[in-house]
Amino acid sequence: MGSQISKQKERRRLVTTQKNALATLSSSSGEQYPGSDFRLPDKKNWMAGLGPDRLPLYQVVWPGTHDSATNKIGIKFISRPFAQCQNCSIYQQLVKGTRLVDIRVRQDKRVCHGILATYSVDVVINDVKKFLGETQSEIIILEIRTEFGQEDPPDFDKYLNEQLGEYLIKQDDAVFHKTIAEILPKRVICVWKPRKTPAPKNGDMLWNGSYLKDNWIDTDMPETKFESNMKFLGQQAPVKDRRYFYRVENTATPQADNPIVCVKPVTRRIHGYARLFIAQAFAKGVADKLQVYSTDFIDEDFVDACVGVTHARIEGKA
Repeated sequence: MGSQISKQKERRRLVTTQKNALATLSSSSGEQYPGSDFRLPDKKNWMAGLGPDRLPLYQVVWPGTHDSATNKIGIKFISRPFAQCQNCSIYQQLVKGTRLVDIRVRQDKRVCHGILATYSVDVVINDVKKFLGETQSEIIILEIRTEFGQEDPPDFDKYLNEQLGEYLIKQDDAVFHKTIAEILPKRVICVWKPRKTPAPKNGDMLWNGSYLKDNWIDTDMPETKFESNMKFLGQQAPVKDRRYFYRVENTATPQADNPIVCVKPVTRRIHGYARLFIAQAFAKGVADKLQVYSTDFIDEDFVDACVGVTHARIEGKA
């Protein structure tokens, strides 16, 4: 018992040390970077606002959400705090400016996060289609995967094609160097990642998992995650030379052996340093590799941070 208490005290001390390290870095280095002062009032139509004919797909910094469809997961006040990573619906996230959503499903087509489940994936698809119907030039990356430890929904590729067929952007390496205007009226890059059933093939309407990569690590330590994100980002090719999307997640993950196992207080340890990460990416010469940037509990400032870099790129300032 004594050793366990000592271990938890040491963990709390380390968390505080790492939070202080990020705060010190922010104070000493600042959070300014090309585009950091850019604000686009209409988040719902920010791609349209930047100019679809001026914006190649590879230059977009995609504001993304992690475990996107967890706003109503589990039982409110009881199990929800252990799995909820977003406060609002997929539609509301898209209106706020999110352009990549991360959806986990199980065999019965319900969205889940670990063992906890929520509404049917139909709710997600309907939200996506509602948003697409209200906008004209916004492109979305819709990532859907079978959750770890779960079984693939039967005939799910057929379901996605039937539901989104008119919007789907065909899997094609040439897309990365096309402008938004050249891709329209197609609007959705749908990445389907099954666990056991065959993945989409080259040239399919759905994209396979090799087109969306990351190096997620399972840690509740904010500086550890920050530094890991920077290290792996630095190992990627510049966006102009890549034919896949690379994701960095500005999140921290609760650990089972820690008294604090709710998502929000743990992920808040790193949440406020999204702009610092971008600034440090510029300082270290790796900002030309930044592409998909995801977070828990997305807010408009996070979207502005990503859109600002996108704007700076098309203006030739980044």
